[in-house]
Amino acid sequence: MRLYFQYLLLLFKSQMQYRTSFWLLSLGQFLVPFSAFAGLYFLFERFGQIKGWDFYEVALCFAIIHMAFALSECFARGFDNFSSLVASGDFDRLLVRPRTTFVQVLGSKFEFTRVGRLLQSVIVLGWAVSNLAIDWSFLKILTLLLMIISGVFIFTGIFILAATLSFWTIQGLEIANIFTDGGREMAQYPLNIYQKWVTRFFTFVIPFGSVNYLPLLYLLGKGGKEEWLYMLTPLAGIVFILPCIFVWIVGVRHYRSTGS
Repeated sequence: MRLYFQYLLLLFKSQMQYRTSFWLLSLGQFLVPFSAFAGLYFLFERFGQIKGWDFYEVALCFAIIHMAFALSECFARGFDNFSSLVASGDFDRLLVRPRTTFVQVLGSKFEFTRVGRLLQSVIVLGWAVSNLAIDWSFLKILTLLLMIISGVFIFTGIFILAATLSFWTIQGLEIANIFTDGGREMAQYPLNIYQKWVTRFFTFVIPFGSVNYLPLLYLLGKGGKEEWLYMLTPLAGIVFILPCIFVWIVGVRHYRSTGS
């Protein structure tokens, strides 16, 4: 981990060499998600509620998923751009270094400009929480933090799986964006507004439901007698990254250099 933080510090210093560019890109990342949030706002302005969910409840869901996505994009961007290392043959150099390839790829790129998206999500989160009658306790605060962490692990796991495909396809596949960008757009609403097969897939296969729906029921007091189970569901998102790392290890073992 000391090596990882050294990577982080070096890349932060390099990006801060062009501070005007850095702050303009951060401002862009702050403003772009407003289009999605504006669409959310006008949707509820017109219809009032969706399947029993009001605006501030969905705004809380929106803030959590976008915050998780921003953090994952910032700290796991190396996997998102991994296909270029395979195509150019540069991954060969990582294999001969005396450190695990996972840490090297994870630390190869950081997008600190995502602080703009993160700040916007924090503002929406504060606005939503201040307008919701939630009886906050230590367990609910802990659950909220675990929801964000769970989302970071899920998005990072998807980035890892998409990167692993590059060992066989060489070039990155745009289909992975269905589960990253598409997953973010879908998961900014509670899962129960979709058809049952969608809810089941994104609960038991890719566990976005452990971020934006089941623990949300606990926070809002809608969980009924089993609400303590909903409180624990963010752990499923954290566990999700383990099979993703295993698939990565299998992919590295089957890597064949392109010879570029």
